[in-house]
Order: sequence, then C-alpha cells, then structure tokens
Amino acid sequence: MSGLTRRRFLVVSAAASGALLVGWRSASAQQRLPYLGAREEAQGLGPFIRIDKDGTVIIGARATEIGQGVKTSLPMLIAEELDADWNRVRVEQLPYGYIDTEQGPGDKYGDQGAGGSDNIPSAWKDLRQAGATARALLVQAAAEQWDLPPEQLRTEAGYVIAPDGRRLGYGELVGAAAALDPPKDPVPLKKPQQFRIVGRPTRTVDAREIVTGRTQYGIDAYLADALVAVMLRCPHLDGTVDKVDDSETRRVPGVRDVVVIAGPAPDAPIDGVLASGVAVLADDTWAALQGRDKLKVEWKPGPWSAESNAALAARANELLDQDQGAIAVRRDGDFAKAFRQAAIRLEARYEMPFLAHATMEPPAALVSIEQDKALLIGSLQSPGGASRVINALTGIPRKDIEIRLTRAGGGFGRRLKNDYVAEAVRIAQAAGKPIKLLWTREDDLQHDFYRPFGVHALRAGLDRKKKLVAWSHRCAATPRNYRDSGMKDRPLYAGCLEADDFPAGLVANLEKTFFPVASGMPRGWWRAPLHTFHAFAVQSFLDEIAVATKQDAVQLRLELLGPPRRIPYSGHGGPTFDTGRLAGVLTLAADKIGWQDKRRDGHGLGIACHFTFGGYAAHAFEVSVEGSELVIHRAVCAVDVGRVINPLGLEAQMIGGTIDGVSTALNLAITVKDGRVTQRNFPDYPLLRMAQAPRNVEVYIVDSTAEPSGAGEIGIPSAAPALANAVYAATTVRVRKLPLLPELKRLL
Repeated sequence: MSGLTRRRFLVVSAAASGALLVGWRSASAQQRLPYLGAREEAQGLGPFIRIDKDGTVIIGARATEIGQGVKTSLPMLIAEELDADWNRVRVEQLPYGYIDTEQGPGDKYGDQGAGGSDNIPSAWKDLRQAGATARALLVQAAAEQWDLPPEQLRTEAGYVIAPDGRRLGYGELVGAAAALDPPKDPVPLKKPQQFRIVGRPTRTVDAREIVTGRTQYGIDAYLADALVAVMLRCPHLDGTVDKVDDSETRRVPGVRDVVVIAGPAPDAPIDGVLASGVAVLADDTWAALQGRDKLKVEWKPGPWSAESNAALAARANELLDQDQGAIAVRRDGDFAKAFRQAAIRLEARYEMPFLAHATMEPPAALVSIEQDKALLIGSLQSPGGASRVINALTGIPRKDIEIRLTRAGGGFGRRLKNDYVAEAVRIAQAAGKPIKLLWTREDDLQHDFYRPFGVHALRAGLDRKKKLVAWSHRCAATPRNYRDSGMKDRPLYAGCLEADDFPAGLVANLEKTFFPVASGMPRGWWRAPLHTFHAFAVQSFLDEIAVATKQDAVQLRLELLGPPRRIPYSGHGGPTFDTGRLAGVLTLAADKIGWQDKRRDGHGLGIACHFTFGGYAAHAFEVSVEGSELVIHRAVCAVDVGRVINPLGLEAQMIGGTIDGVSTALNLAITVKDGRVTQRNFPDYPLLRMAQAPRNVEVYIVDSTAEPSGAGEIGIPSAAPALANAVYAATTVRVRKLPLLPELKRLL
C-alpha cells in the first residue's frame, strides 16, 4: 500500500465490519461504476458519483433493489447533499463491492444487502457525507478558478454560484475537482430546512424500464456459452437420492448432462444447498424441463417422514398444556400472583401457519466458474453471503469473485438465503461450463425457508377498574434458528418471541415464555419476520379483552401506552420504543376510518398497531360478510417512519405491505403431511385476487423530524389483526387461526 496516494486508495478506509465510514475508492475501482452513453469519459468524485462534461450526474445505487425503492431513495440522499439537479441525475446499479483491508474483509460501498428495513437508517449519514464531500470538491475547484474563498460560494441545482451571480456548472468543474485531495474532516451536512430533494415525492428512477419490459432481472441474465439447468429436488424433508434412471432424459434433444447434487446431512447447518436432487443440463430451458420430466428417481425418505401440521399443532398445544420445556424470555413482577388475584381473567390461543415467500421472480442464478475467478449474476438480498458461499465452495478469493446485481422480482427474506447460488456453483463445477440455474414455481413453493409454525397462548388479568395488571404470552413454535449457523449463538426464541415487544414495559406483571417444537421444515426470515408472527395474536387478544370488558379497543390501547415516553427496547429497531409515536399512528388511523361513528349497515371496523424495526404503523379496516364472501370496503394505514426521504416511495411501500398482509391473512398457509410439503403452485397457495382486495389503501404519513427508519416491512404486521378484528365486529365470529377465510367459513 506504500505506493498509493491517499486519493488513489481510500481517504477513509472501510471498517473491518464492512461499514462504510466515508467511502472514497481508488481510481481503478471507480471504473466499476457503470456509465452508459457518454461520448467522453465522465470524471469520478468518490465511489458513488460521476459527472459528465454536459453536467449529467451519474449516481451509483449500492443496495440490492428488491422492490423496496432504494434504487431511488439512496441516490436521493447523495443528490441532496451534492446539490444536484435531480432532473439531470441518472442512477446506475453498482456491482457488489468486496475489498480486502488491513482489518479484514470489507465493503467498498457499505452494506449492499436488503433486510430488516436497514437501508435508509444505515445510509442516512454516510451517503449524505459522500454527496457533501463531492460538493466540497466542486466548490473548491470553483474557488480556485475565481480566486475566491470557498466559504463565499454556494451551490444550487448543479451549479456553483459566486456572490456576484457568476455560475459554473458541475460539468465545467468536475475535471479540476477530481484532481483535488478531498477534505480530511467530514464536511458539514445540510440542515433539513435546506433540503430540495429529500422529502419530495419522487418517481422510481427505472419505472419506465419496468413498465416497458426493458428492466433486467436476475432471471433475464445470459452468457453465450451457458447451459440451462433445472433440478428435481427430493420432496421428503432431509431425504436423499437413492436411484436414478436418466436414460430417457438423455435422449431428449438438447439435453447435455445429468448431475446428482447431494444435500446437507440431517441436522447439519444449511449454509449451501438446501436439498438433495438431480440436475438436468441442456441447451435451453424447454429441453431442460422436458428432460427433468422424464427422470425416474427413487428417493430415500429422511428422519421427518411422520411430520404433519396436525402433529405439530398437537405437540405445540401439549407443550403449552403441560408446561414442558419452558424457556423464560422475560419476567416482570409476579404474574402468577397478579393473575390469581385479578377481578377479570381472560385467555385465548392463536395458531400461525408456515408461510412461503412466493416471490414474483423465482430463484435463479447465472454462474461462471474459472480456475482463478468467478462470476455471478442474479437477484440477491445478500450479495456478501453469496460471495462467501462461492468462496467456500470453490476456494476462489473473494476479491476475484464478480457479482453483478440486478433488480429482483421481490425478496421478502427469501433471497437472504443463497442456496440457489450454491446449487448453481455445484452444477457449474460438475459441468465445467457456465450454468444458468432456473427454479419453477413448484420448486419455489416446495423448497423454501419457511416462516415458523406456532401456537400463541395469551392470558390477561384486569382489576375491578378494568385496568390490565397481568399479561402472559407463551409461545410454542418451531425455532427460527434451526440449522442456521448465523443464529447459532442466539436463543431458541429468537424470531418467534421478543422480550421487549408490546406490551412489555407497560404491564407491571408480565411473563413471556417459549416452548420449542421440533420440526424438519427449513426456516428463514419472512417479511417483518418476528412481528408478523406474533402481532396477530397480541393485537387480536387486546381486541378480545376490549369486547369482554366492554371497553373501546382504541382507548384500551391508548391507556396501556400511557403518556408519551421512551422505554428500553433491545430488539431490532431499538434502543428505545416511543409510546407516543405508536399512540399517534393509532389515533390517526382511528380518526381516518371514522372509529367513533356508529355503524348500522352490517359493516364492522377493526384496528391494530405495531412497532416494527424502528417504525410505527397502524391499520384500520371496514368490512362486511355478504353470504360467504368477505368484502373489504376500506383499508387505512397510518405510518410514522421519522423523516421521510421519498413520500411517494413510502406510500407505495405501505400500500404494498397492506395488500401483502391482507393476502397472507386471508388465504396463505404451507402445510406438511408425511414429511412433504403439500402445496405445489398458486392454486394451492392462492394469492389475493383483485376482486378480494380493497379498492384503495388510504395511506396517512406522520410528519416527523425523528431520524428516519426503513419502511419495507412495517406495513405488514398490523394488517392481519386489524382485519380479523373487523371481521369480528361485522360477524361476532372470532378467528384465532390463520389463514382467515377457511377458518371464517368453518365458523360461520
């Protein structure tokens, strides 16, 4: 490193954790920022910004875009501090940027993954600093040209402006600015009242490409010499390949090879391939699928051949009834005594099914493996994880693994796993050629990392004034950390029960207890994972308490939240939970749905609220049941994510989250019988139809000056309980088991 200047390497290096502190990279690394259509090479100002001589600004989007809008919102942060003219900004997706540092592996561009609604909070300061640093260099270049002090100059919409009104465009200054050493100290950032881009409704930067079919998704990637591969995977949990007859497959025109891929050993971490199977390699997709259809494979069932949903539910309830294998999660006060002495005692149980991700674009990966380098093109949520998988399987140094990121057709947590990348690597190694691996919808639904199954048992004690004095939440579920090496040091209840979640800290006598239920179903993160798993139970039970004690459901929640204050929160989205902000979205949703209006038309209103990953959301629904059909007349979502980067993007996230929440609540469940998943395609896993959906989702955004949180997941958790509460108000039928529609029809 001794031969490199400070500007040519890193002004501020990446931390060993990979967190980008300021982000300046070498001149050679700058060439990795894609730039299309320039007649002359644009000059680079840092890792994210290049400026053409005509003033066009090209901003690199670092995070994987899975539909959460970060390809627009993250460049907005840079453009704001750069003082660029947004109408002259073009955004290009950055590749994955691995870098070796003296402290170990790092990331050139900062965290490029997508999960946990982290993109905006993690970018709020470092990406703004990248833009501000580039702006400072442009100002310095103008100051030297005009022989004026930099502090006398200002910037606006792509120009540096002198006190006398003279202007120099960024395109005129970028050559000189690129030759300057950047400031040694962080550049002061704008005050919010100076924002011209942040906070303005902004359209998705690649919307035209999406609607005209020009967007490249991972499934669209091709290499001229790549073979297409599809796999027939073992349908049994932890089953293996016993015998293969591929004679008919090899006679299919275009089929080139058949390869057996071994899955992980039972109970070994699932860090690579998910299941044993047989891969068919062909010249094209049709030949590969035809060849797979002609395979004759005998499978050897694994150790979970007796597993079924019925058995899991029976075991969960047995553990709860007999109090077996209890793991204490939180203990406040003396619940047993307070419950025993309570004037009113209530209890209920709620059942949550396994869920698949069912992303619009099924998993796919294009992989080329050479002796000393590798290439991956695909739709990802964890490019760093993909890099580690390829390195582990091939031994190729991570710096020599190129990963090109594309827009993904949804993620929802499925692409946090890189099993499909591992499959493609294993097949490519066996074939000695580049491989494009494709999954079908049947593959996708039957071989997923499912959201856990569980039963929630809740009890509440109230005094004579109908105040909650005791609360118990006992959860028997399939632990999320099953065979996940990344969670090996986390407690068994992680992902199923959260110590500090509502109403923890609000009820004097509270207990939370977890009971692990053994299962062979692979588990993973599903959109707003923990919170969609337990918010239905908590918010439905609060509604039951309100009905049983003849209290207003909104007022009951407000009294429980109490005066605005911050209480400790150790889970993701902490370190505090603000009761006033949750009360704010609750009252806003209640006001917009007309909560106080008396209904005499057979319609019912339901409401729920939740704190998720640093953001606050509430849902309210108006529904009726006409014959055997549920009709959603209105859907309201109120949201507080702190300072909003792109209101248009936030609204879209809340609409999408609400629809996803409704779809999941009404119809979706993955079931297992005899150790096999029974669902195969959308007829068995029916997503919400247009006729079932609300005509409109009314989104109301709280104007806030708090630090921004992400929004990709907070629009989901309160949707299901609000909908179930509305169904009860319309029918007096209480649904405690999801999915809602089959259970409602059974109970009506």
